[in-house]
Amino acid sequence: MGRRAVACLLGVYLGVLSLIAFWPSPVDRPYDGQLSRLLQALHRHGFPVWFDYGFVESASNVLLFVPFGFLMAVWLGRRSWWAAMIIGCAASCSIELGQLIFLSARTASVADVAVNTAGAVLGALMARAFLGVVRRRRQRTVAARSAS
Repeated sequence: MGRRAVACLLGVYLGVLSLIAFWPSPVDRPYDGQLSRLLQALHRHGFPVWFDYGFVESASNVLLFVPFGFLMAVWLGRRSWWAAMIIGCAASCSIELGQLIFLSARTASVADVAVNTAGAVLGALMARAFLGVVRRRRQRTVAARSAS
């Protein structure tokens, strides 16, 4: 996948992330009752009580930022992949600050910055592994071509 394709995917992702982050009301509000009923049913069937709304919300925030870290790290490349973690944290801080200042129906929190950053870190680490695999494959291909 070329750098231009990664930039396009990153642009689309950032557009969707912006819509989610700056939607005037919490994006899960329409599903709040359904999620509560689902969690209650899961608890009745043996799921641990710590698997609650707070856990689901935090896990969702982590998963929301994994593509951020991955795409940003791939776009930055093999030598600068680590900057995706810092950029992810900065983006999360900007989102939370924007929610605090401009969106009274949204709740800005340091906890969200932490879990969003964790997602960006996870994505960047996945990208680092991916970039390593791609690099080794290219080296093997070059070596095989020069040997023949």
